Amino acid sequence: MLDMLICIDIDISMSLPPPVPNQSYFNVSAIDAGHVSMSLQQLIDIATPEEVADLPVLAYLLRHTSTNAALMFDLGIRPDIENLPPTVKSTCARMGIINEGKDVGGALAYGGLDPAAISHVIISHIHFDHTGDPSIFPNATFYIGGAAAPLIATLFTNTEETFCAADVPPSRTRYLPLSEDAAAWIPIGPFPRAVDLLGDGSVYLVDSPGHIPGHTTLLARTSADGAWLFLAGDSAHDWRILTGEAGIGHHPHFGCMHHDEAASRTNIERIRKLMEMPRVRVLLSHDTPWVAKEKESGMKSFWPGQIESL
Repeated sequence: MLDMLICIDIDISMSLPPPVPNQSYFNVSAIDAGHVSMSLQQLIDIATPEEVADLPVLAYLLRHTSTNAALMFDLGIRPDIENLPPTVKSTCARMGIINEGKDVGGALAYGGLDPAAISHVIISHIHFDHTGDPSIFPNATFYIGGAAAPLIATLFTNTEETFCAADVPPSRTRYLPLSEDAAAWIPIGPFPRAVDLLGDGSVYLVDSPGHIPGHTTLLARTSADGAWLFLAGDSAHDWRILTGEAGIGHHPHFGCMHHDEAASRTNIERIRKLMEMPRVRVLLSHDTPWVAKEKESGMKSFWPGQIESL
């Protein structure tokens, strides 16, 4: 059964902020950050019991055109998967999930960028396939959705099975909205809550609840004249959810991958509204069709290459 359409109060005429003179923007590159094999029934409602989802795991490098600041959005699966928390390993084993980690730091260095040069790391959410190995970024400030803070506080004493792993440095971790003042959130496009991370309108961290507490997406300018890239994290694990060809999955034994399904549906509807806007590219953290096209064309969007701006 397909996801039912959600009626929410979104003004279709709304637009994204226009560029200012000498507008800063980002050059964005994808990074192969791992691989996950799991039951497709956990992800979409039209899957059969025997179907398997082979999911790429993507991280993204963003380079600021005015300051040369280098940001990361997500870190993928750490290469030494044997060092994942026992609570994560047992969860994956019980669900038949097979993981492959990748050396994101090595990939950056191979393309000529020292991981020590990364100034900001944005973690979309604290599932293990997005948090990677934070220790390889010694100079970065980490940004995580505020609703994840209570989860992180209990991870080191938790003995229950979980997908969560977040070995982030406390002294260099900041939780959104970066202020106790609720006015620190601003609306952008169809999204009611976002943070202008650098204060120059070049990149916004977007509150995108539903998947797990603290789930955050990223909206970055990719040109000085109005092009954008939206990194949707795990707002959807399969493009067919965004197109309406499928709905959110419910495995008969393992349940739903989303903590708050109603909030996830609202977030998905907002992304659909964003997709109606001109010059906006949307990518998922497990964007199987996009990676397949990249392989056909030579992986030109992967570091040290970069994603073409619209």
